[in-house]
Amino acid sequence: MTQSKFPLADLLIVLGTLVFGFFCFLSLNFLFFGETMPSVIWASVLAFILGGLAFCAKLLKKTSTKFKTCIIWEWALLFFFVVAALVFVYPFSHYFAVSEQKADIQSKVTANIMQADGMFVEYEDYANNRLNMYQRRLNSVVAAKKVNPSEYHKYEFEDGIPDNTQVENKMFILKSKLFPSNFEEMKQVSTDWLTEAKNTVEDWKPIGIVNVMKEVEKQITNWYENLKDLSSYFGQNEITNEFEYTLTFDNLTDKITELGNSTLLSIISAIGIYVLMLLSYFITKRHPRYPGLKMIFGTGGVAKNEL
Repeated sequence: MTQSKFPLADLLIVLGTLVFGFFCFLSLNFLFFGETMPSVIWASVLAFILGGLAFCAKLLKKTSTKFKTCIIWEWALLFFFVVAALVFVYPFSHYFAVSEQKADIQSKVTANIMQADGMFVEYEDYANNRLNMYQRRLNSVVAAKKVNPSEYHKYEFEDGIPDNTQVENKMFILKSKLFPSNFEEMKQVSTDWLTEAKNTVEDWKPIGIVNVMKEVEKQITNWYENLKDLSSYFGQNEITNEFEYTLTFDNLTDKITELGNSTLLSIISAIGIYVLMLLSYFITKRHPRYPGLKMIFGTGGVAKNEL
């Protein structure tokens, strides 16, 4: 058999297959909205089909026997390679199509994230305002207990216990409900998640940004519900409303889950990868006994070992 002039030629097929499969994975990860396993499986299938066709065509080209049968299969595999390349360029290109919308996606996802930046600060202002108002109310009731003893007892103040102590106890209970022991931890967890999410979006990490898009509404809504639940406790005769915070989310799912058109960059990249896969085939010489195309078109006699 004739050896390739480039001893590592087969690695070109492997390299082209891996690069093609990687970009297909990124594209399919968008299309499947972060479903990693289906993305890996389908990207591997598409890449191995192309790589396998290119490798088998190269093997058939350097055969030393049964030339007629091998060359027919060789041409057939090259034809299938071209067909597969034309079809597979669409899933391959989706990553590039989404990336062309990067600025718009980044701005809208960041806007979704930024909503939560002020939520805990606003809750703290809300809770502290409630504490201040309630304390003033309790002090007012205590100051007027001789004038309005019914209201004094309405707030469940008891005779014989220092009023200051009772006010402190009531305020302690309300504060512990509005600011439970895990409040700072919950706040820190949200801060860390939001910081990491913003960095992922700003750095345009294709895999991470899908996870952020999937989780941002769920995470922020969950934090809001937790804060709202904390605010649902009211002190005795406290007249106020639960915590309210307006959340609106741009739905960007369609931008990444609908197959986009091929871009010029994706087409040039795909052609480059296809050429890389076929380079080993092109530089591989046929066996010295190869009789030429006469055996295919019947222009000359064919030896037994040429069939």
